Amino acid sequence: MKISKFSDDLIGQLPLSRGRIEANVSLSKSTWFRVGGPAEVMFWPADLDDLIAFLQHKPDLVPVTMIGIGSNLMVRDGGIPGVVIRLGKLFEEVSISGMEIIAGGGLSNLRLANFARNSELSGFEFLCGIPGTVGGSIRMNAGAYGFEIKDILQRVIALDKKGNLIDLSVSELKYSYRHSDLKKDLIYIGGHFKGIPAAGIKIAERMTVIREEREFTQPVKMPTGGSTFVNPPGHKAWELIDAAGCRGLMRGGAVVSEKHCNFLINTGSASSADLEGLGEEVRRRVFEGCGVKLDWEIQRLGVGVQNISRELSA
Repeated sequence: MKISKFSDDLIGQLPLSRGRIEANVSLSKSTWFRVGGPAEVMFWPADLDDLIAFLQHKPDLVPVTMIGIGSNLMVRDGGIPGVVIRLGKLFEEVSISGMEIIAGGGLSNLRLANFARNSELSGFEFLCGIPGTVGGSIRMNAGAYGFEIKDILQRVIALDKKGNLIDLSVSELKYSYRHSDLKKDLIYIGGHFKGIPAAGIKIAERMTVIREEREFTQPVKMPTGGSTFVNPPGHKAWELIDAAGCRGLMRGGAVVSEKHCNFLINTGSASSADLEGLGEEVRRRVFEGCGVKLDWEIQRLGVGVQNISRELSA
């Protein structure tokens, strides 16, 4: 499929920055699915002050989209209009004070889990089984193996769309299962987490069990986006998908995993439209089979090729 590119005009409307700004940046290599169109503009802020200044001075009508390492993300084939922001190394800092760990929003969940293990603080082990970053996990209340971010999170530092710093307690995030009721345009730049003292060797043993279970039950070495659908109340999504006869179901280059049928896989030639269309077909079959509506857990961003409304350059 030929993916169109946005024009380069947007960069001229943006404020000067000490960070890096580029137009028409491919996002297919930035997501675990390995699909999707370009970012109209990509911005890598130099530091927190640079990000704040950018948000304060950019035109109000220019949309901003925040992405992490792309593990739970599907970028549509038409790409993402506006500015896509990725946090750099300076947002991956992690430190400890007593039993509290302070982690930057760009830090990977695995690195946070490893840091907690080395600091002999328990409660973070489940994060080694969740690909993604701290910021993304805070946004969606990521969880696995019986634990969720809300179980260890104390407070969050975020930015609103105008660059204002916001300090939020975990109760203000209004968490529910894989969901927060706060506005989606907040940028989570860091979190404070509290652990429980434990022997490092015991923590390491638990992390090993989690990693081995994940590798045994999930297609971790394939281009996938993790769990596709949220488990409905009282059900497991994979069981409903399996019962609806969707295991191994294909659409173009996309397939429902034979190993774990709540995972969609790019076999190598899939488009984002293939993957999203396959997911919608799974949702339809499950609803027709048992009356349960599956909700997407994977974040889908951008526009389809057929829906691009602005003038594009080849």
